[in-house]
Amino acid sequence: MIRSIISSALITGALITTSVATAQQVNKLTPKEEKAGWKLLFDGKTTNGWHTYLQDNVSPAWKVVDGALELDPEAKKSGAHGGDLVTDGEYENYELALQWKISEGGNSGIIFGVHEDPKFKQTYLTGPEMQVLDDAKHPDGKITKHNSGDLYDMKKSAKNAVKPVGEWNQVKIRKKDGLLTFWLNGVQTVSVMMGSDEWKQLLANSKFKTWEGFGVYSKGHIALQDHGNKVWYRDIKIREL
Repeated sequence: MIRSIISSALITGALITTSVATAQQVNKLTPKEEKAGWKLLFDGKTTNGWHTYLQDNVSPAWKVVDGALELDPEAKKSGAHGGDLVTDGEYENYELALQWKISEGGNSGIIFGVHEDPKFKQTYLTGPEMQVLDDAKHPDGKITKHNSGDLYDMKKSAKNAVKPVGEWNQVKIRKKDGLLTFWLNGVQTVSVMMGSDEWKQLLANSKFKTWEGFGVYSKGHIALQDHGNKVWYRDIKIREL
């Protein structure tokens, strides 16, 4: 019995140590990442480096909670404006890595190549999107090309790799000279050359086919979407290529 208790305590201690070590690594760069040219887009404490689309500051609906950027829809009920959160900087060739977690029945997205101009009222009018969703309980989960990891409304994931609601998902988006590749939890979900015949066909079969400016800007902001549901993003980093 004593041996069993000691063994159990050792296992519990190891799990706690692993959990603490993992938490310490979030929103930080390793020496290897720094050497490779990675930079943090979110410091885990402030919204520095971000602003609400077409605004000079960050909407009060976006908060930093427990080391994550959290969209709080309840804040909008008390008068706070919402809106997509976008990077201050613009990027063209890069690898983007981050983690996201969605609320039950929630919807959001990672939008890139965003051209910020008052004539485009929303980020998605110019920027393609990697979908963020509760596939099981949001209505979009039943729509092809609208699931987590998909190139939203354009190309379905090669494999469903999303984790259950409440768990963190790991994303990597690579965009190099027009070649766009998505990974979700280590699984490659999408690969397509922007501007290619395949891309043009995907666009022609999507809701974006008549949208002026959609997907045409090679350089642009990266956005985290306010779709009206609670969502969390953290460990956001980028390496320009």
